[in-house]
Formats: sequence, C-alpha cells, structure tokens
Amino acid sequence: MRICLVGPAHPYRGGISHFTQMLAQEFQSAHEVRIVGYSRLYPSLLFPGRTQYDEGGALVQVESLRLIDSINPLTYRRAADAVLDFEPDLVVVKWWHPFFAPALRWIAGAVKRRSNAPVVFLCHNVLPHEGSRAATALARWGLRAADAFLAQSREDLSTLQQIVPNAVADVHPHPTYTQFAASAITRNEARRRLGVEGRVLLFFGLVRAYKGLDDLLRAVALLPPGLAVTLLIVGEFYEAREPYDRLIQSLGIGERVRIVDRYVADPEVAQYFMAADLVVLPYRSASQSGIAQTAFAFERPVVVTAVGGLPDVVEDGITGYVVPPHDPAALAAAITRFFGSDDASRMPQAIRASARRFTWAGCARALIALGERVRSS
Repeated sequence: MRICLVGPAHPYRGGISHFTQMLAQEFQSAHEVRIVGYSRLYPSLLFPGRTQYDEGGALVQVESLRLIDSINPLTYRRAADAVLDFEPDLVVVKWWHPFFAPALRWIAGAVKRRSNAPVVFLCHNVLPHEGSRAATALARWGLRAADAFLAQSREDLSTLQQIVPNAVADVHPHPTYTQFAASAITRNEARRRLGVEGRVLLFFGLVRAYKGLDDLLRAVALLPPGLAVTLLIVGEFYEAREPYDRLIQSLGIGERVRIVDRYVADPEVAQYFMAADLVVLPYRSASQSGIAQTAFAFERPVVVTAVGGLPDVVEDGITGYVVPPHDPAALAAAITRFFGSDDASRMPQAIRASARRFTWAGCARALIALGERVRSS
C-alpha cells in the first residue's frame, strides 16, 4: 500500500512527533510511506516552552515534507497536493488539538474530494485537557472531515462518539516507545550518572496543572518515616515553578526531591527510567499516556490515577497500581505497598507478558482495517 501520514515529525520534539516517526517506521516495513508535516506547528506566542524543536538528536528520524503552516491557509493547498501527488491508498491524519482543525479539515476535505483514499484521523486527544465550549465546537467541526477514527482509549472513543455520532471508529492503546530502550544503560550506571541511590520514584514529562504533581509531592510527605525515597521530577515546566518549590519547602521534603527543569532529549531518556524503581503518573485528567508506555519499555511498574485511558493499560496489582485521582493518601499507600512487597521483582515479568497489547504493528493493522471498512461501506 501507499500510506500518507499527516502530522508533526522530526525536527519537532515531543510525544506526538515520536509517535508519527515510530508509526511511519512500522508502516515502512511493508508499505510505501510519505509524511506530510509542518513548517510551523505553534506560533511562538502560543507555545509555553523554550523551543518546539529537538536539539538533542532524535533516536528515530524519518524524512517528512514540511509544508503545513498551522496559521497560513495558503499552505493547506500545497500540503493537500503533496498528499494527492503520492496517490495514497490510505491517509492517516494526526489529531490532538482543535487549534489545528482549520488546517486538518481543509486538507482532509481536499483529499476526499479528489481521491478515493480513506482518511482516518488518529486521535491522541479528542478534546484538549484544558477544554472549553469553544474548543469542543471547533473539534466537532474539524473531526467531521474524517472518514474514520482510531482512538487510544475507551474514554476517548466515548467522547468521540458524542461529538461525531455514528462514527466509524475503533480503539488501539498507545504503543510502547521501544526506541528509548534499544540502547539502555544498566541500572547501576544510570544511578551513578544521576548521583542517586536507594528507592527512586520518577515523575517524567512536561509539568502542567492537569498532571497533578502537587498531589505527588503531598504523597511523598505522607510516606512512613522509615521509607526513604528520592523523587526525580524530570521535565520542562509549562507553568510557574515557584508554587511547587514553595510546596516542597512547606512540606519539608526538599532533601527527597530533585528537579530537572528542562526538556530531556531522546539520548538521555534511558538514564532516568533505568535509575527509577517506580514511575508515578498522578494525573487529574488524561486520554492516554506516552509516559506510561515509555516506562513499560524499560519494564518499570507505574502508579496511575483512574482517569481517561490510564486504567485501560495498567493492570492493577500486576503491572502497576491504579488509584483515585487527586488523592495523595492513595498515592502514598501505593508507593508504600510497592516498596514493602515483592512487586518490584514480580511486575517486570508481567509487563513483558503484556507487551503484545502495545505494539506498533497492532496500531498499523488497526489503521489499515479502518481504511478497509471505509472502502467496503
């Protein structure tokens, strides 16, 4: 088949770019692939981080045509032409925020008018974490341009079906980011580099309010006095850091917390996950999480909250723990249970056994199957 992916790729950083490249690599094993990507993703005024670009050497780099300027409609036709010139059998469009609805609706509409290729929207988030009525309305308008949808959690599928009734849709969980573990260093070497020892917790990824980091800090303060841990907070702050620093000080846990306030480039990811015993995602809302799948790549158990698609991927008590959101006491209890049991030695085997649920091959097959459903309808 000839498969065209429309979405961000290298040199843009972050999980969605990683996803595009890993999916393209999987498709390339059996199909001809083209990526039509972005020349400008977010305008600088709307981007809260330091840079949108990968500056540390992405581990997977797949060539793309950087044609879409998100705020320049004149580029949408050029992007659609690039899709159509490829004469694709399937077009997969990455959807994650209604900000991109005008561009994606225009491109998808042009492809549908001028070819018979099914257009499948792969939804990372049907709606943004910080939603509004305007965002929902814009999403409803943009999503109607697709022929079919692949969601990554049952909750996101339900949200999609409310916005686009009778949609042709399926679910496949977020695959595991195996690229980070391909050249993993040893646990001892990772800890030597980072200067940590003993029991280590990891909170990894961009810091935003919905991720509940303050709940995790309060949980660390609730741990039994004899349970010494080090909490690594690794990721760029997309909001003010000062309130977290004040909270750490007021809780008296400064000696147990280390903060790496920056985006971590691909080659550095392994050392943080290899150094950790347990990865904690104390989110207050979620659709799915690439962080959980990165942890699984390193066979690290996770603590997640019962929000969005997180309970879909974590088997409570087997590959990690599922606790209520916004509940520091429940987080503390899960952490205490982990370090007071044999779960640290038992759970990695269960994570390996569950890996078949989270393959890139399975995601690729699900997308192709949706395209076939559209053709046969």
